[in-house]
Amino acid sequence: MNRAHQLGRTVVGIGSALALAASFHSAPAAAAPILSFAYDVEGEATIASTGSTVGLGPAILDAELDYATGEFTASMPLPGTETEFYLIGLLPVTADVAFEETSPITGTISPAVVQSRVDAVASYHLRLSNIRVVGFPLFAGPYCRTIDPISIPISSPPEGGFLLFAGGPVSGEFAIGDFQHCGLNTWLINALIPGGGNQVDLQIGPIRS
Repeated sequence: MNRAHQLGRTVVGIGSALALAASFHSAPAAAAPILSFAYDVEGEATIASTGSTVGLGPAILDAELDYATGEFTASMPLPGTETEFYLIGLLPVTADVAFEETSPITGTISPAVVQSRVDAVASYHLRLSNIRVVGFPLFAGPYCRTIDPISIPISSPPEGGFLLFAGGPVSGEFAIGDFQHCGLNTWLINALIPGGGNQVDLQIGPIRS
């Protein structure tokens, strides 16, 4: 092989190597994995205006996590429940309560071993039915619910302690707005229930196997 031919092959080889390197450099990085998890959840909400407690769950939280960013979306349908409180401190009031999910839960989790944090926002309509005062029905109808969805921020404790695989406690404070479609009793319900200072406390269990 003469020197000119050998030099030509060398130039071609260098050019091919440079082209291959350029293709790797310009190729997009592989997408971070989206991880799917499901957790058992149970807890309660405390309604400040009535001093009553509403059980939440048991429920299943289905979440999808972008591991690269720590951002997640989730869904947590809640079963119906019942609450009881006393009107003017004397008259017992009972009602069926439903939290109706209006949009996905969105938030972030910091992937630390011990001090992980969760910060998220959930959105639900609050529906009331079968309302009774001293056992007598109020006839609020089947469509009595908050006008706007309730935005519920939830976070892990300030010191952390939420683990991706083991779960942990989360809590938050939220406000309840006015109700509509409650028949002639709309004014009474709006006088009793809406307001701020309500508390939600949830215990998120380990990832379901």
